[in-house]
Amino acid sequence: MDRLEAMHVFVTVADLRGFAPAARKLHLSPSAVTRLIAALEEHLGARLLQRTTRQVTLTDVGTRYLERARRILADVEEADGSAREERNRPSGRLVVSAPVGFGRLHVGPVMTAYLKRYPEVAGELRLSDHLVNLVEDAVDVAVRIGHLADSSLVARQVGEMRRIVVAAPGYLKRHGEPKTPEALASHQTIQFGPSASWHFMQDGRDIEVTTNPRLTSNSADAALQYAEAGGGVTRVLAYQAAEGLKRGRLKVVLAKYEQPALPIHVVYPTSRLLSAKVRAFVDLVVETAEWRFG
Repeated sequence: MDRLEAMHVFVTVADLRGFAPAARKLHLSPSAVTRLIAALEEHLGARLLQRTTRQVTLTDVGTRYLERARRILADVEEADGSAREERNRPSGRLVVSAPVGFGRLHVGPVMTAYLKRYPEVAGELRLSDHLVNLVEDAVDVAVRIGHLADSSLVARQVGEMRRIVVAAPGYLKRHGEPKTPEALASHQTIQFGPSASWHFMQDGRDIEVTTNPRLTSNSADAALQYAEAGGGVTRVLAYQAAEGLKRGRLKVVLAKYEQPALPIHVVYPTSRLLSAKVRAFVDLVVETAEWRFG
């Protein structure tokens, strides 16, 4: 069994949710597709797909294996492409997507350094807090904060980010510092985002606290401005509060109840051969960015 071929067939079956459409796309017979999947499952000692008369679905093992198989196939494609392009310098247009605040503060400087290093590339930095479709929106690479739901993207973790709870020292002096998440019930809170439920962690157990915000805003800057003015306690991503913490305008509370850090990834589509310009951008992020917050 050619394991790479079997992986490719498995990914195609999973994407098209059927053996017959996968066979047509790969120009193989349905029986050949069936044999390759069976051989792969026998090699792994685990069932990857559940077959019924109407559909094909992934098992739990299959779901996890699919993500890893995509990465392996993308790495092979990248290696082949690198061998073909090793004499080529990055060129053309590079479109990078990132969240607004993080992009302005942290991705923008990387893009500046990248364009100085590679003068044959024209860059476009698209900042949006809405999740973009990389293929439909013609984005080469995106920076994303949080756990990834779309396993069709190749992802490389380049940092991590904590959510933190902060308040102004003056507010804490007047109202006292909350020692447990439940103590937030007696504090004025400032909500950044649509949900008033704040989640914490203690001894591996999730703790959910529903707040009654004095102020709700879709802007982290507005929430932090009100917090720095002594308006109450707010919960934001660590990078958003970094300046206020550095200058002593804010203080972290409930640190021991913080949830595990969120990953920061650079992602790009698997269907696209990793070009020299994308590879160079990802490498520059890994080389220069110190994206560990909190």
